[in-house]
Amino acid sequence: MSVKQEASGRRSIQVDIEVPGTPEEVWQAIATAPGISSWFVPAEFEMEGGKPVRVTLDFGPGMKSTSVVKVWDPPRVFAREGEGWVPGSPPLGTEFRVEARPGGVCVVRVVQSLFASTDDWDGQLTGAEEGWPGIGRILRLYLTHFRGAGSAFLQVMAPVSGTAADAWAGLTRALALEGVVPGRRWAAPAGVPAQEGTVEWVEQHPYGVLVRLDRPGPGIAAFGTIEFGDTVLATLTCYFYGDHAAGTAQRETPRWQAWFHEHFPVPQGRQS
Repeated sequence: MSVKQEASGRRSIQVDIEVPGTPEEVWQAIATAPGISSWFVPAEFEMEGGKPVRVTLDFGPGMKSTSVVKVWDPPRVFAREGEGWVPGSPPLGTEFRVEARPGGVCVVRVVQSLFASTDDWDGQLTGAEEGWPGIGRILRLYLTHFRGAGSAFLQVMAPVSGTAADAWAGLTRALALEGVVPGRRWAAPAGVPAQEGTVEWVEQHPYGVLVRLDRPGPGIAAFGTIEFGDTVLATLTCYFYGDHAAGTAQRETPRWQAWFHEHFPVPQGRQS
């Protein structure tokens, strides 16, 4: 996988994600605010004349990103363009194409692109190329098990001393996730907020485990680590589904915040 360069200056990456569902069902997941919020991050659409004109994605405190809708062609193409993730970088375009395939599945083709005369900003694209397969697995789980259900979002992050491998070892040890394999039942050990479900995916690089939850409610839990320059974060992202999703997320968020604060205190030198 690599950045594709065109004579026009456009630089892009492409990732294909196969998911279950009709084009119309997949479109609802990738091109509506409730759908995007159910597998990615909380989203808001600004509508005019029944069509979205701007999309705001909330990646966490102080990390909202707003983009302009460039193409809206249900249920085939949804494209938007916004600021890049690095100050001073060119605008970043994101396009989703839905293609029906035999067997009741679709391929979602994600193309992210920017225009630049040098490769100074290619790291944004290669980082996205590495991240989309993991995001796509959450989308696939959502469409397989929770398609169309209402959702609520929980996310906790904590800076960790040492490397990503150190952070992952500490997180999996504390959560009894060491050595888990897909298909295995998992339950949080004593002293951890109650969670239980089936392991769906284990990733060694970047580190991560996906669990399809049935306790404290139906949902998906994604445990992992993220690296931002010299900063390593231990993370938990949960998507809860169904009529009680909002209440579950509201109840569980402070419990997980307290647990992360206890097990991953702010490293020395990072206190404000």
